[in-house]
Amino acid sequence: MEQTASEIRFMGIDYGEKRIGIALSDPLLTFAYPLTTLINNSSIFSELKKIINDKSITKIILGFPPIRFKSSKELSEKVLRFKSEIESLNKVEIILWDEEYSSAIAKEKIIQSVSKKSKRKEKDLLDKFAAAVILQEYLDSIKE
Repeated sequence: MEQTASEIRFMGIDYGEKRIGIALSDPLLTFAYPLTTLINNSSIFSELKKIINDKSITKIILGFPPIRFKSSKELSEKVLRFKSEIESLNKVEIILWDEEYSSAIAKEKIIQSVSKKSKRKEKDLLDKFAAAVILQEYLDSIKE
């Protein structure tokens, strides 16, 4: 079945050792929105595959930690292994994207858009908002 432009979406991923934030683009590839946060466990790849198939994902923008920090080296290697595993299970292009300020920007967006202070403290909120920041930066870059 051939996809129409209205069906195509990109996915943003904020990888974490405990949780993985997921964001999606709109079909016109204009804006990103937080979708969900998944627990990083043995079912992560099947859960990702379901979203990729259900939402007709054609490209994944995967947050990649800045290499200049020594503490990021181990996480960078985990992100690369994660990327390889997704690629081996799905026919989808994956682009690594610098996520250096995504969490800080996500915190600001949460403050602006989530009115209840108690709700703002939920850890999974930050992960999916960070994924949306990563994806939005990429979408903005391809429009320029």
